[in-house]
Amino acid sequence: MPAVDLKKQIESYRAVRGRFKVLTVPAMSFLMVDGHGDPNTAPEYRDAVGALYPLAYSLKFFSRRELGLDHTVMPLEALWSADDMDAFTSARDKSRWDWTVMIMVPDWITAEHVEIARNAARAKATAALDAVRFETYDEGLSVQTLHVGPYDAEGPVLDELHSRFIPENGLRMTGRHHEIYLGDPRRAAPEKLRTILRQPVERIG
Repeated sequence: MPAVDLKKQIESYRAVRGRFKVLTVPAMSFLMVDGHGDPNTAPEYRDAVGALYPLAYSLKFFSRRELGLDHTVMPLEALWSADDMDAFTSARDKSRWDWTVMIMVPDWITAEHVEIARNAARAKATAALDAVRFETYDEGLSVQTLHVGPYDAEGPVLDELHSRFIPENGLRMTGRHHEIYLGDPRRAAPEKLRTILRQPVERIG
């Protein structure tokens, strides 16, 4: 059976470099893990990612085998926040970041399916497997663009988004900074990494 690639079906998984787009992101289901600290050095971050992927693949195989529905495992995503937004745009002080790493799953997946897949994934996942939660995330109105290049080069794009585009278009930020990692840093050169940068907003007035 052909695997459904939800990236090709959902508008919010498409973005264009150099263009900010306002769109409404639909509510979707995710596997999620929370943490704090520099993603490059914090063992907590490594363990979280090391739990998400085995569980996501376990769900894929369960769905194909038991439900007759196959899907492509979606890319890694993360919600980021800090007490001072300069930690993202200029200082890039990753030790001050709070994060939620996550992978989207199809809408036919239920909490019961997740628990079955969790038990099947225990041999391959990190100890953080039990910290993974299954949750609906409804982001709503947002602005997004595509960043191509190293993650540490995102600062100017985010500064333009926060300081120019959002206020100039009668919007204000409401939620956590969101990144979708379309590239694999283990395989792609830093200058070729593709990342969707998203900011939830609301209209003023």
